[in-house]
Amino acid sequence: MVPVEVLGVRQQQNDQEIVVLLLDTSAELAVPIVIGAREASAIAMAQAGVATPRPMTHDLLRDLLTAVGVELDQVEIVALDGGIFFAELVLSNGTRLDSRASDAIALAVRTGSPVLCSAEVVAAAGVEIVDLAQQREVEKFRDFLDHVNPEDFTNPEPGDDVEDGGSPDTPP
Repeated sequence: MVPVEVLGVRQQQNDQEIVVLLLDTSAELAVPIVIGAREASAIAMAQAGVATPRPMTHDLLRDLLTAVGVELDQVEIVALDGGIFFAELVLSNGTRLDSRASDAIALAVRTGSPVLCSAEVVAAAGVEIVDLAQQREVEKFRDFLDHVNPEDFTNPEPGDDVEDGGSPDTPP
């Protein structure tokens, strides 16, 4: 089992699926888990520290554990089978409970409990993380390409030294 960080909830632009992203920092891999809108809301609200006037299901479960004197030691994402992630809640009394991954993550965020993921699951479902600085540069370049005109290349700006046929960045 490897510790993972719950990065947050994102909506995929291509197919509108909602995923929760788990980050394995040691391998620089993210594990996207497709979840429902209600579970996404529960995770996002807990991460943002939003309190509801009445307890949501995950709040109730957290409060029930506290009332009976049991803590959630950790959440483990234990398997991936047919595109479905399987999780277990590991309680302080030694009990392990089968759980949907999204519910387990929502509870872990509320209790501050660690989330661990099977190395096999990370290897099978993990996607490589692009460096954030590198990602910003790619986004800037895409924005440039979206707004560039052919005239931007044929009419040099004042001060650009392109008389020798080189580019403005070419040393004289």
